Amino acid sequence: MDNAEHQAPARYESGDGCLTTLVRIPVRIVVLVLVLPVRMVWDALAACARAAERVLLRPLGRALSWLFHVLVAVPAGWLWEWVLTPLGHGLRWLAWAVLVWPWTALWRYVVVPGVRYGIVVPLGWLYAEVLTPLGHGLRWVCLALLAPAGRGLLAGIGWLLRAVLVLPAVGVWRYVLVPLGLAAVWVVRCLVLVPARWTYRELLTPLGHGTAWLLDLLARGVAAGFRGLWAGLCLLVSVLLVTPLGWLYQRVLAPVGREVAAAFGFAWRAAGFVSRAVGRGLARLAWWLVGAPVTWAYRTVCTPVGHFVRDAVWAPARRAAAAAGRTARDAMRTARDTVRQARRDAWRALVGGPRATEPRELNRRVARTLGSTTTVPSAAPEPEISLHGGKAAQRG
Repeated sequence: MDNAEHQAPARYESGDGCLTTLVRIPVRIVVLVLVLPVRMVWDALAACARAAERVLLRPLGRALSWLFHVLVAVPAGWLWEWVLTPLGHGLRWLAWAVLVWPWTALWRYVVVPGVRYGIVVPLGWLYAEVLTPLGHGLRWVCLALLAPAGRGLLAGIGWLLRAVLVLPAVGVWRYVLVPLGLAAVWVVRCLVLVPARWTYRELLTPLGHGTAWLLDLLARGVAAGFRGLWAGLCLLVSVLLVTPLGWLYQRVLAPVGREVAAAFGFAWRAAGFVSRAVGRGLARLAWWLVGAPVTWAYRTVCTPVGHFVRDAVWAPARRAAAAAGRTARDAMRTARDTVRQARRDAWRALVGGPRATEPRELNRRVARTLGSTTTVPSAAPEPEISLHGGKAAQRG
């Protein structure tokens, strides 16, 4: 047979008996009944939270951000740039001018020159010109005159101290204290050390070895008794407590815990499917009861009405408003030019001055001719004659 037929299925759980299989379905049903309301409430809260975050919290956050930017960030930036920064520069310059510059000038131009030329230079001159020659002279006097006399005096004092102190002390140590010490050492060795050594080697050492052997034997016996007692207690606890608890945990608590955990996981997933199905049903019901009528009303009623209002009312009103605005702007421009001209004429009448000439075409006659159609109201027209007739008259 093929090996695939002997393979266990994907959801196979080894070690489960028929009792576990029989208990699993009721436990999962009970847990599903308990978990389903919690999962539906959780999904409803999650959907409400997402809707609130999308509809309320995001716009509120943007509004608060814009409000903070307008009310706090922009005034703070302006205050920092145009008030605090110049004030800080001014305070820094004032502190530098009041605290740093005077002390720097005092140190640089008063203290340093005073110390250099008032103390260092005189002390250097005194050391180089007075103290150094004086020290050389004193050293020569000490080496040439006082040193031989001092060496002779020290030799005499040393011989006197040797004769008075050292030789008597050496004699007392060599001929009195050393013999007395040797005699005392011999007496102590013969009367104390030799008997003490014999007592330790012949009496105390065997007695200590015997006592140690007895104590070691007693300790081994007590330790063996305690080990036997401890082994009995361990065996008793293992038989009466550990083995039943292990069997209870392995055969009852662990399977029950695994089944309860698996039941909770299965119930949570199944409740999620049920909750999503209920949510889709409620959403579909809300669509058919509210969304579809509103959409139909918007597409069938509001859109044609809006197009009609836009084309029949709003567009003509906008064009009429634009034409009225242009007319009003032209009227205002004309009135402004008229008022400006009247003001110039009134000023010229009160103060006087040359009349400003109107702009006109260059190199043209003032009056209208046959070659030009421009006229000036204040100029007298010239005789309208033909150019050919004028040339013939000139030839005649």
